[in-house]
Amino acid sequence: MTPMKILIVDDESHLRTLIQQTLEELEDDGVELLTATNGEEALETIRAEEPNLVFLDVMMPKKNGFDVCNAVKNELGMSHIHIILLTAKGQEFDRQRGQEVGADLYLTKPFDPDALVAKARSILGLSASGA
Repeated sequence: MTPMKILIVDDESHLRTLIQQTLEELEDDGVELLTATNGEEALETIRAEEPNLVFLDVMMPKKNGFDVCNAVKNELGMSHIHIILLTAKGQEFDRQRGQEVGADLYLTKPFDPDALVAKARSILGLSASGA
């Protein structure tokens, strides 16, 4: 069975690291964690690795999260890839834009680490750990 993959995309290294550390416990379930630092790198990684789930920052250089999400869902036709947009912007306009480009979920920063893990487990079909 191919390992499940989660791609974490954020141009701020401390946030990438934080999300990675938050999701590390999923590695015990055989989940591989991948990272990208901008939208173009994210698209390359998505094409090459086809992750099951992408945590995607909205405000990034080269290509923003909306553009990446739109490319994956609508241009590449990879609708099976779950995309969760992470952003500091919680305005209704941004939520609507996220829905328009096909995002599966929209979370605002700061996020609750437990909620992030629970959401990832739910999407990947993993049972909650006894920890």
